[in-house]
Amino acid sequence: MLNFDADRFLKIESGALALAPAIHEAIGACIAKGAKNVFFLGTGGAAILMQPAALLLQRRSGFPAFMEIAAELVITGHHALGKHSIVVIPSLSGTTKESVATLEYCKARGATVITLVGHRDTPLGQKADHSFVNFAEDDTSSESFYLQSLLIALSIMAHRGEFASYDGTVSELSTLPQHLLAAKQAFEPEAERLAETFRTEPYHIITAAGGCWAEAWYYGMCILEEMQWIRTRPVHAADFFHGTLELVEKGVSVIVFKGEDDCRPLADRVEAFARQYTDKVTVLDTTSFGMPGLSAETRALISPAVLATILERLSAHLEVKRNHPLTTRRYYKKVSY
Repeated sequence: MLNFDADRFLKIESGALALAPAIHEAIGACIAKGAKNVFFLGTGGAAILMQPAALLLQRRSGFPAFMEIAAELVITGHHALGKHSIVVIPSLSGTTKESVATLEYCKARGATVITLVGHRDTPLGQKADHSFVNFAEDDTSSESFYLQSLLIALSIMAHRGEFASYDGTVSELSTLPQHLLAAKQAFEPEAERLAETFRTEPYHIITAAGGCWAEAWYYGMCILEEMQWIRTRPVHAADFFHGTLELVEKGVSVIVFKGEDDCRPLADRVEAFARQYTDKVTVLDTTSFGMPGLSAETRALISPAVLATILERLSAHLEVKRNHPLTTRRYYKKVSY
C-alpha cells in the first residue's frame, strides 16, 4: 500500500483498544462517586470524532450526555456542568489551546476530567483526573479517537446496567485492528481510482447519517478542506433535502457514506435522488468489507471507524496525485488567529 506502515497502524489501533480495562475502571469510579452526566468537549476535528459516542448515550442510555462546542461553553457556561459531571476532552497533541482552557474551566467547577491524548507530558496529559495516552498521528488518530470514546460510552452504559453485552463487545473489538487493516488492503485499488477521479474536482457535497455523519463532517472539513484545500459541503443526509439538493446538477460530485446503523435509509434516500441528477455519485459503504466474527450490533457501532480507515487510503493517494502533501498549511498553526 502507498506510504503505509501496517505494523505501526496495528500498534496504534490495538493501543487504543488496550485502554478498555483502565477506561472501565475510571468510569466505574466516576459512577460510584455519583456522576450524573457526561460532557464531550473536544476542539475541532477531535470534537467531531466524539459525536458517535455522544449519540449512542443520548439514544440508548438514561445517562445525560452533552456534546457542546468547548469554546462557547467556556464563555456561556452550562447549567448541567458541575461536580457531578464527567468531562471527556480529546487532543492528539495534548496542547490544543481551546481544550486546555476547557479543562481548566471544567475543573474549576468541580467536574472530573478525562483526557484522551497522544502524549502524556503535555498540559492535557498532566492536568486531567484521568488521562489515557495512545500515541497516534493524523493518519491514525480518527480510528483511535472513535474507539476510545466508544469504550467510554459502552462503559457508562455497562456500569448502569444498560449494556449487558459489554464484555462480549469489547472482546469482539479486540479483533478490529486486523479487520481495519484488511479493509484498507481491499480498498487500495479503489482509493487510487477515486483519487485520480477527484484529483481536479473543485467541490464535493459529502453526506451521511447516524454515527457516520461525524465522519462526513470530519473528512470534508479536516481532510479535504484543511489538508487538500478542496471546497466541500458536508451536510447531514436528513438536511440534504432542505437546501443542498438544489445544488445538485450534472457534474456536481456527491459523496455518500453508508454505515450499518438504523439511520442507513437516510443515506439511501440521498443516493437515490442524486443518481437522477448528477453523473458524479460516489458511495462508500461499510457493508462492502467482510469482518468475520463481528456481530451486527458491533459492526453498526464501528462503522465510522471503518469509513475513517478506508478514507485514509484515499487521502494518501490524493496527496500524491495532487502534489499537495497532507501536512501543507497556509494558516493553521502558521499565523496568529
